[in-house]
Amino acid sequence: MASAPMSHNEVSQEFSVNKLIRVGYYELEKTIGKGNFAVVKMATHVVTKSKVAIKIIDKTKLNEENLAKIFREVHIMKRLRHPHIIRLYQVMETEKMIYLVTEYAPGGEIFDHLVRNGRMAEPEARRVFRQIVLAVHYLHQQRVVHRDLKAENLLLDADNNIKIADFGFSNEYTPGVPLSTWCGSPPYAAPEIFEGKHYDGPRADVWSLGVVLYVLVCGALPFDGPTMQLLRSVVVSGKFRIPFFMSAGKQANLTSNTLYLLLISNFQGDVTHN
Repeated sequence: MASAPMSHNEVSQEFSVNKLIRVGYYELEKTIGKGNFAVVKMATHVVTKSKVAIKIIDKTKLNEENLAKIFREVHIMKRLRHPHIIRLYQVMETEKMIYLVTEYAPGGEIFDHLVRNGRMAEPEARRVFRQIVLAVHYLHQQRVVHRDLKAENLLLDADNNIKIADFGFSNEYTPGVPLSTWCGSPPYAAPEIFEGKHYDGPRADVWSLGVVLYVLVCGALPFDGPTMQLLRSVVVSGKFRIPFFMSAGKQANLTSNTLYLLLISNFQGDVTHN
């Protein structure tokens, strides 16, 4: 990692990230994301005026395991080049902080888009979903599994094209060698993960793709529950409902069949039309 010049705002650990106004050649602006150990800021390059997103990670709050995950995320993102995957431009590091400078997606999260506008019309959902599938296919060709595919990690650029983000749970894999780490968001997790079994990484991503498609066209989760135990029961059963507005027409049937292939062929379960 390249060493970043210390900003005059980062003279001590007491200074909060919100008081930073500049990192390297980037002027920090509004906060666009927050996590347990990181804040994501929109920023502008002082020379080119181009917009980027900067993930600011406080190393002092990380144990060795979490720090290793950050370095793994960086290692993976550095080698990814795909039009529908967020690009990592630069990594800077100081004694206490790590800065990941990435492509900025002004359209924000698919999740927020759905909250504002409701479920997508099926032609638009198919267009968006195709881009997601192309990107995930590329990841698997690179022997990388994402393991946290969900609406919150799918961003939109200025033209409403997909950018997959957040590779914090991603990992490299060897075909035929199962994975064992519980990862991702429970409503998007595959049954074998809930059952505590070793799992095939790409197949787990494919299950999450099925959940994503359902969310796009239905505006709701196919599997949900008020407690983790009930959610586990629903996911492991593989039962979900196809809403009435998807039950007629060739195009609707195409979407329903795709959901069946992703969620049911991947794991035995039942579909109920409602």
